[in-house]
Amino acid sequence: MRIDKVAVLGAGVMGGGIAAHLANCGLDVLLLDRVPDGAAGADRSNLAARALEALRKARGGFYVPAIARRVELGNFDDDAHRIAECDWVIEVVVEDLVVKHDLLARRVVPHLRSDAVLSSNTSGLSVRAIASRLPEEVRRRFLVTHFFNPPRLMRLVEVVPCDETSPEVLADVSDLLRRRLGKAVVRAKDTPNFVANRIGVFSMCDGFRHLEELGLSIEEADAVAGPPTARPATGLFRLADLVGLDTILHVAENSYRNQPGDEARETFRATALVGALVRRRLLGDKAGGGFYKRQPGAAPLVWDPRRQDYAPAAGAAPAWASASRKLDAADRLRAMMAAKDDRTAEFAWRNLRDTLLYAFLRVPEIADDVVAVDEAMRSGFGWELGPFEMLDAIGVPAFVARAERDGLRVPAALRRVERFYRDADGGRRFLDLGARKYRPVPAPPE
Repeated sequence: MRIDKVAVLGAGVMGGGIAAHLANCGLDVLLLDRVPDGAAGADRSNLAARALEALRKARGGFYVPAIARRVELGNFDDDAHRIAECDWVIEVVVEDLVVKHDLLARRVVPHLRSDAVLSSNTSGLSVRAIASRLPEEVRRRFLVTHFFNPPRLMRLVEVVPCDETSPEVLADVSDLLRRRLGKAVVRAKDTPNFVANRIGVFSMCDGFRHLEELGLSIEEADAVAGPPTARPATGLFRLADLVGLDTILHVAENSYRNQPGDEARETFRATALVGALVRRRLLGDKAGGGFYKRQPGAAPLVWDPRRQDYAPAAGAAPAWASASRKLDAADRLRAMMAAKDDRTAEFAWRNLRDTLLYAFLRVPEIADDVVAVDEAMRSGFGWELGPFEMLDAIGVPAFVARAERDGLRVPAALRRVERFYRDADGGRRFLDLGARKYRPVPAPPE
């Protein structure tokens, strides 16, 4: 498969970011969006033009300004016929099935070349549902390519075929994403929110609940929900502000609504803390404040649930977390397990405990193996170790024993596991949960 020119349909934050990164990697791009109400002349492509201008200034945009010349601008009404010039068409419009069906049927299918690939950047809609209105011949060349935001900086792309997707198309697109765009590619199943968002947003929602149960401050929780437990420096609550509380609730609601059989379904419900912030439209960084509120030239404020207002940040980390800073990720997790009579260590343990159990129960529902889940969480959420690597670091028997002391019901299949990964003469091997055998961890040929 040869890909030289790509049409990106939708010039919002994600569409623009995808267009910029495609251009960064040497591809020619046609960026289209709708015609603004009442626009005439050159202004009919104003949405795409404004996106391009923003990308010139954005940290996650172009490597150098001159690359912007690879992006041509247009709109759906006047330029849909130019889709015929493109080898790959990526739909990146609003997460609404009706809107996607209408765009694909009216603007894309009539102009799509018989050898061109079509993909959707949906973050949670069913690939089967999107493909249902496409002609059978087009479905063979259709799949989901879910980039993470910002597309230039985040390594993960989840690929999800529909039932009719050609194996050759799936392999060729995955190879292009990996080799040309520098992405970590994870094959996901057609389940709500796929892999990284299903587990990552569960972990965030679970953290919101345990914070309220234990009566911790947001700062206390964030001090241990980051590097001390092998997760990003943002911590849990700063990450929520970065993503947007409304976005997190949208993903959580998608999991809740579409997974009635999920044993932890109620975790995806909004807590009192999150509900209070959302009602005040305190949605995070994009709204000027969320769990934290930035102040120009001063330290940020942090939301105090007791006062229902912002207060100065204290910024103290517990002794066990401070002492573990120079340790590697695995030893930091063991330091958390060893901390006694500390509410922050209890919070960290409960949040990891629930998340790791949840991840175990999702294989093979959301992905075929533990390797895919670990890659998704490292590359999509910035974890230092994936869930199954964390279980190995803690020690699976020790994890199981403590979870059972907490009164949790641990799956029998997990109680039988000693390790998920082993190093052998032939390289690293992972435990195939279905076959109960260790297999080589897949690696690119190069």
